[in-house]
Amino acid sequence: IARRFGARGLTDNSIRVRFTGLAGQSFGAFLAPGVTLELCGDANDYIGKGMSGGRIVVYPPATARFAPHDNVIIGNVALYGATAGDLFACGLAGERFAVRNSGARAVVEGVGDHGCEYMTGGVVVVLGPVGRNFAAGMSGGTAYVYDPTSVLRSRANLEMVELESVVDESDMWLVHSMIEAHVRFTGSPLGRRVMDNWEHLVARFVKVMPTDYKRVLQARRAAARRPSGLTLVGGGRS
Repeated sequence: IARRFGARGLTDNSIRVRFTGLAGQSFGAFLAPGVTLELCGDANDYIGKGMSGGRIVVYPPATARFAPHDNVIIGNVALYGATAGDLFACGLAGERFAVRNSGARAVVEGVGDHGCEYMTGGVVVVLGPVGRNFAAGMSGGTAYVYDPTSVLRSRANLEMVELESVVDESDMWLVHSMIEAHVRFTGSPLGRRVMDNWEHLVARFVKVMPTDYKRVLQARRAAARRPSGLTLVGGGRS
């Protein structure tokens, strides 16, 4: 696909492949735009490694007798080095979820230790618990964590990130739309409960934003609001 169609790939969902059972290591690695991989089962480590587009959907069988949000469905080091694409996992992820992610978007129902480690871009929504050292070395991108018991601050590595409430309308829209897609693709019971009680539960989400990245975005917004042709103090033009 990359050789024939280049970096732009195919249009969304041009190729859709369904799998059942246990996927091994690196399921969906280096996935290209336009390809959807749907797995009814679970996957091992490195799912979505290096993906540059496309969509990966993982959910348990309808006959499963367990609650998905209480069970691991994908292994460690998901989305390692991913640059684009979407991952929806109806269940828990292992350690180092989205490590070095630089552009992919994901919804997952809980992660192990070192989640979003060294992340430089993309968006991650976590609908459940996170392990220790969350967001260590995170210099870009944004994470939104459902934190009803207010434990995230004690588990996050705050050297490079700030925690804040989700109050901006654009943040609310983004989180809502990603959870909505998560429910649509995976049938997640947890995601559906959040959607059904959105007005009450949105206040329990916490936005995790790298401090320097936040400053850059604020500077860009300020520059965009500045009248064109404004002369700056000390000379020069904006």
